[in-house]
Amino acid sequence: MTGHEKGVPLKNLRRDQRLDPEHRIRMDAAIHMQGRGWMSGRDGGRPWTLSRTNRVVACIGALAILLLISPLMLGLALAIKFSSKGPVMFVQKRTGYRGRSFGMYKFRTMVANAEELKESLRHLNKHGADAIDFKIDKDPRITGIGGFLRRSSLDELPNLFNVVAGDMRLVGPRPTSFNAYRYKDNHLARLSIYPGMTGLWQISGRSNIDFDQRVELDLSYIAEQSLLLDLKILLKTPFKVFSGHGAS
Repeated sequence: MTGHEKGVPLKNLRRDQRLDPEHRIRMDAAIHMQGRGWMSGRDGGRPWTLSRTNRVVACIGALAILLLISPLMLGLALAIKFSSKGPVMFVQKRTGYRGRSFGMYKFRTMVANAEELKESLRHLNKHGADAIDFKIDKDPRITGIGGFLRRSSLDELPNLFNVVAGDMRLVGPRPTSFNAYRYKDNHLARLSIYPGMTGLWQISGRSNIDFDQRVELDLSYIAEQSLLLDLKILLKTPFKVFSGHGAS
């Protein structure tokens, strides 16, 4: 019941183990090197976002949520399968920790050939035809049920599988669909931690802000990261999602 967007072979969805030397130097120079332990407060320790505790808590939390919402996910899968042609889920190549690529799972909300139609619609991009972010108001590629899934953010529930796998955390910057080579130097610092299912972006405006503003929120989260902040974000997210605030 899973599929892949056209042009993204499964073998290319494995984590990138290496970057070319010049790009690695550029990234290392820009990334916020975190060196204060989240429990001890000592220099040289692991910050909360990169701690083993965060990894374990996120994995257990994701498994618990998957168990609780499994009937809902099954119902959504059946609705997608019988309402339009194509797979129930797709794997989209995303950019994660330190620029490594991984395959992010989502419920399919668009027609099966959505990627083929993307370039013909680029002039409608709300962020500008040349912007690295791509979003269209009333995107014609979105299916009937896909619109509902996007407004409610239910299409992102399969991200929980990525959290279990270790590619993502429950809270963190959203992974981008474009690779790290397209990042400006002042954007690269957001790759210093693992991407998340939700974050300050989602509770502060979601899709109504551009990428530069998203980066500012991500850097603010990185600077203030803590278990308490994650709990606050997780508690606020459902209210923002159910209200449809900023969704499009």
